[in-house]
Amino acid sequence: MKALKIPTINFTGKRTYAIIFSLLLIFVSLFSLTSKGLKFGIDFTGGTLLEVGYQHEVNLQSVRNTLSKAQFGSVNVQHFGSNKEILIRLKPQDISSAKLSSKIIRLLGNDADIRRVEFVGPKVGEELTNDGGLAMLYALIGILIYVAFRFEYRFAISSIAALIHDVIITLGLFSVLQIEFDLTVLAAVLAVIGYSLNDTIVVFDRIRENFISTRQTDAAKIINGALNQTLSRTIMTSITTLIVLVALFFLGGEIIHGFAFALLIGVVIGTYSSIYVASTMVLLFGISKQDLLPSEKEEQAIDNRP
Repeated sequence: MKALKIPTINFTGKRTYAIIFSLLLIFVSLFSLTSKGLKFGIDFTGGTLLEVGYQHEVNLQSVRNTLSKAQFGSVNVQHFGSNKEILIRLKPQDISSAKLSSKIIRLLGNDADIRRVEFVGPKVGEELTNDGGLAMLYALIGILIYVAFRFEYRFAISSIAALIHDVIITLGLFSVLQIEFDLTVLAAVLAVIGYSLNDTIVVFDRIRENFISTRQTDAAKIINGALNQTLSRTIMTSITTLIVLVALFFLGGEIIHGFAFALLIGVVIGTYSSIYVASTMVLLFGISKQDLLPSEKEEQAIDNRP
């Protein structure tokens, strides 16, 4: 069987352009996050969600106008599952869920069927916001410790830098496009962290192996070789994942659009950061073969193993 030809793409030679591109994306993301912020769903802000079914197709704009005239304030209305079903998201109201449901039915007509009502208090939303932020922070700290033990501290810092890069850009895109950010999107962001880390560790493993096994002293060439050797695996993993996510985005229904969109962006950005951000950071830290060779104590421990 004919061996697959390893490509010879000069990834490290393009690192200056990659750094400029990443800094531009981060700047735009941070600017949008500080100026516009995220469009939080009721999971975080608190409020009421109603699922309403009809016997016929419903016009979303007509529903929005009806609820706005009733002074419900900011109202989010979207199709759910089909053109005969809608989701209504309202800010916290001063009336009970039962009275709110009755009022909505009076406004929308007797042919409207309230199928589900969910209420999230402002305090619960605030707790979810804090817990979500802490979950992301704890994940990053755990990853930092793991990679530091598995590889070397410069690899650990580089992997965390790549993960922060991915999270900022993903959140920034949600802010720029003002797509609703809820618990499912937060779960997707945490999944992106895991996906990006897995890709980065595969690349780091090959970089470490190449540093130890080769007589080459040019760090840029060694890292470039490792990136090319793992490129086919990286592309195949990303493409197969993207196929599933595209199907989820277009066929999974309105309720998981945010989740699928966050994963789509995260996979693309995560693949890019594994190749350019993480590897470039390792190169900028001045990693060398001596840094990755086992110490005398470690060599002696290996020799003494039965």
